Amino acid sequence: MQHNRFLKLCLAIVWMIPVWANAQVAVDTIVKDNSPFSRIGLGELFNQNFATLTGMGGISAAYHDPVKINLPTPASLANLKPTSFEVGIVTNTARLSDGDQNAEIWSGNLAYFSLGFPTKNPINEELERVKSPVSWGMNLALLPYSNISYGVKINSTVNDTSEVLNFFSGQGGTYKFLWGNGVRYKNLSFGLNMGYLFGKITDNRIVNITDLVAAYQVVTKKEIGIGGFVWNAGVQYDIIFKKPNKEGTMTPDGRVLTLGAYGNSATGFNTNSSFIEVRQNFRYAVEDTIANQEKIRQEGRLPSEFVIGALYQKVNKWKIGFNVGTAQWKNYENEAKPDALSNNYKLSVGGEYTPDFLSYNNYLKKIRYRFGLFYGKDERSSEALELKNYGLSLGFGLPITLPRQMVSFVNFGFEFGKFGPSDGLEEIYGRLTLGLSLNDNSWFYKRKFN
Repeated sequence: MQHNRFLKLCLAIVWMIPVWANAQVAVDTIVKDNSPFSRIGLGELFNQNFATLTGMGGISAAYHDPVKINLPTPASLANLKPTSFEVGIVTNTARLSDGDQNAEIWSGNLAYFSLGFPTKNPINEELERVKSPVSWGMNLALLPYSNISYGVKINSTVNDTSEVLNFFSGQGGTYKFLWGNGVRYKNLSFGLNMGYLFGKITDNRIVNITDLVAAYQVVTKKEIGIGGFVWNAGVQYDIIFKKPNKEGTMTPDGRVLTLGAYGNSATGFNTNSSFIEVRQNFRYAVEDTIANQEKIRQEGRLPSEFVIGALYQKVNKWKIGFNVGTAQWKNYENEAKPDALSNNYKLSVGGEYTPDFLSYNNYLKKIRYRFGLFYGKDERSSEALELKNYGLSLGFGLPITLPRQMVSFVNFGFEFGKFGPSDGLEEIYGRLTLGLSLNDNSWFYKRKFN
């Protein structure tokens, strides 16, 4: 009964957070979302890790778990035991500062939907007393890839006489739908994610000469639809430590060192754009169309990426690992929205500790406690402006027992960090990813009747 009440409470929290994230705040210095640097490229890239790994700093390359999905590394799918449905949302609060002015922002969004399952039910293997050296896991997922949300005002002077106000704004983003497969043979796992990138980006610009009476203002609007095939592949290898038992036979002692890597080559995408530019004069009620183009078909190219890592664990007790990754954004191309980007990198370390996962009387001992640190360079950096992102993360995995006594989890991942150049506009942020991991081992179960 207590578990059912706890589950209902968690579901209520999941339902309420998007409501809070979209609430209107009646304070001038609070805006729903404004990320000025999202104007560059495809915008601000979403964290592709689920709540569990977010709390561990994002150490995804070598991580695998029998009851949790690790999306960036498809090789990890081969280790799934039950069917796992994961859904998550993310909320973000930040303080933007350029030294003289400050603004508070608040936003929320879908983080992910994912359904992963083993193609062979482990219960069948136990009942049939046949242990196959090969396992195969599969996954379907939908999640955001990038987000654009900005509003920037720039005042300038033309010929030292006229004051010109430029207002830039934009919104939209891209999403990924992925189909993943992971196959394990003994201690070696391979995996492949394939999917489709899609979305729409809108950029607006208003130019107004503020010190002229009845001046015209020029408004431009560009919409870009994006679509293209995406993929990534991964590999993991477990080194299982053993010790002799009473009979002198070497048996696993619970310690495992996992080495992992994933990545992809550069992939192309297509764009379908429309562009309109008008001149307006509100005093004389005049509006002229300067340019109007539709169905502008162009191409682009996403960068290659490579990530490696290692994770050392005592099964059901503790984990600790690291990640090192980079993506070649210097080779990014987009004919519809050309921007010069640079290669990024990210370093992460993190871990997890469970006091006693079998504890019966002390719930706090069953909680998974997570921590992490991360440091990296953003792809929107340039030679003149280097954007760094660094901070720490904390997380908790709260186990809940559902019908059939299958353990599921409510996962919290907190990130606290700083983003921006060393001298200029900086963002100090706090981000919460809340995820539900619901597990069921009855899929593909062969029921026998006498």
